[in-house]
Amino acid sequence: MPALVKPTRLFSDTLLESFRQQGDAPADAVVTAVTAANGPAGLRLLMRWLADTADFQTAEQHPAVQNFFGQYAGLPTWADLDKMQRGMAFFKKNAQKIGLTLGLFSLPYTYLGANGAQVLWITERIKNDTARRLQETGEWVFAVHNPKEWRTGTAIARTLKIRLIHAGARWFSLHSGKWNNAWGHPVNQEDMAGTNIAFSYIVLLGLRKLDVSMTGQEEEDYLHLTGVINSLNGVVDALLPQNMREAYTLNRAIARRQFAASEAGVGLTRSLLNAIGEVAVQTERGIALPETARNLAAGEMRFFLGDEHADWLGIPKVPVEKRLAGLISRLPIFPNLV
Repeated sequence: MPALVKPTRLFSDTLLESFRQQGDAPADAVVTAVTAANGPAGLRLLMRWLADTADFQTAEQHPAVQNFFGQYAGLPTWADLDKMQRGMAFFKKNAQKIGLTLGLFSLPYTYLGANGAQVLWITERIKNDTARRLQETGEWVFAVHNPKEWRTGTAIARTLKIRLIHAGARWFSLHSGKWNNAWGHPVNQEDMAGTNIAFSYIVLLGLRKLDVSMTGQEEEDYLHLTGVINSLNGVVDALLPQNMREAYTLNRAIARRQFAASEAGVGLTRSLLNAIGEVAVQTERGIALPETARNLAAGEMRFFLGDEHADWLGIPKVPVEKRLAGLISRLPIFPNLV
């Protein structure tokens, strides 16, 4: 009996362009309320609390923040707990390679979105102190794939904090005097959907490249789990892939529209490579020199991304064999989490 072809929604330019002009209204309303009450200084105080990964108490925050955390404390109605549990089990089984794939494939993949990368470049959240930002990203990723964090509700609280950080980044970008409306709305729905793709479908493609054995069910479960996470993070259901075929279709549509060489993409990738070098030295896991770690990371990025995309990001053509999958475990991208 022939295998059934899974259906896929179509993602036209008209559809994606409309979402390119949309942010995240509920989260943006929180930022509007905070700035109306306390100005930019109040928003900076909020951002400081949002960046604190140990404090989830909202009692001292603006009422709009309290209401937001109360309103979005539950799972989307379509969330399947069994699929989520299986997705977390899959993550645990492959945690080290997923972590490395995130750092060496998913993150630079997001930098290929030339317009979307401008937010990170302007707000300098990644450009400066990249190693710390990398660690923060890793901490969030590993936390939301931990069943205990879901049982305690911390996974949702962490994700809602990230969602409001994105809203803060939108506000600061729009008020920076540097934002070009031709880039679309900052941290818009199309770019958020692209980031979701990078942290889900692209991870699975990376694992395939590393010859990790996976069943179709495992891939679909992982895609579902990341969809739940990113729904909580403000991505609209219309841009959350429901299966791997749909993820492929959406990824191709966004890449065709948004991928290009850019100063922001090159600069962010350079910062990422430098941060990997710094982390490698700090952990002392057999890589003594930052240059060695950067070269190894650059070779892996070229292996994952392909030469054309690697060239767009200014990834150096290092004198090492690109296919270094056997050595990939030596790179400590998220050393304290795996």
